Amino acid sequence: MVDTNIIGYLYLTSDRSGQAEKALMKDDEWAAPVLWRSELRNVLALYLRKNMLSLSDAIQIMDDATMLMRGREYETVSMDVLQLVSESKCSAYDCEFVALARDLNVRLVTVDKQILREFPGDAIPLEEYVDSNRSG
Repeated sequence: MVDTNIIGYLYLTSDRSGQAEKALMKDDEWAAPVLWRSELRNVLALYLRKNMLSLSDAIQIMDDATMLMRGREYETVSMDVLQLVSESKCSAYDCEFVALARDLNVRLVTVDKQILREFPGDAIPLEEYVDSNRSG
C-alpha cells in the first residue's frame, strides 16, 4: 500500500523516482484510498501552474496512474479515520491512508515524516521498504 507521494514519484521526475520504480517492481499491486486521485490532481495542478508540465502531459499522467491503481482503490471508514485523527497530529487525509493500511493489514509505504513518526507500526519509509526482503 502506498500514499500519493509514491504514486507521484513514478510519473514526476524526482530524486525518489528510482525508489518508487523499485517499490513497484517489488510489489505491483499497490492499494490506496480513493483520495489519492484528488491529491495527485492537486500536485499536477501545481506543476501546470508553474509551467512544469503541459496539460496533455498532466492528463496522460493521471490516466496512467488511474490505470495502475484500477481495482485497488478503496473507500475508508470515517469512524476509523477520525479515531486516528484524535490520536495523532496527522491530517484526516493522511489518516485515510493509515486507516486503509490497517484495514488491509499491510504497511503504508511513505516518505511522510509525520506519518512515520505518528504511526511507526503502520508505516514504513520508502527507502526501507525498497531495501527490505519482503513486500508491504
